[in-house]
Amino acid sequence: MKGTKNIVLFVILGIVLILVVTGCNGYNGLVKQDETVKNSWNNVQSSYQRRADLIPNLVNTVKGEANFEQTTLIQTIEARYKNLNSVKVDPENLTPE
Repeated sequence: MKGTKNIVLFVILGIVLILVVTGCNGYNGLVKQDETVKNSWNNVQSSYQRRADLIPNLVNTVKGEANFEQTTLIQTIEARYKNLNSVKVDPENLTPE
């Protein structure tokens, strides 16, 4: 009788031990997955922050290019105007050709 009690006690302790180990492994797995998710979100936030930091550089580049284009356009218009005013056609000097 005492022998069967010990066997039943060992079986119950074994089952409890298996359940505890399985529960600990499950909990550790959940913690690991939670850390993986947090790390992934931090990577997403870093990417968004990097993009947000690049926007002022892009704006400054576009402003610089717009200024360059405006200056180039003004110079082209002035050069054409000067060219038109410097060429004078005298109708008396025209030939029928």
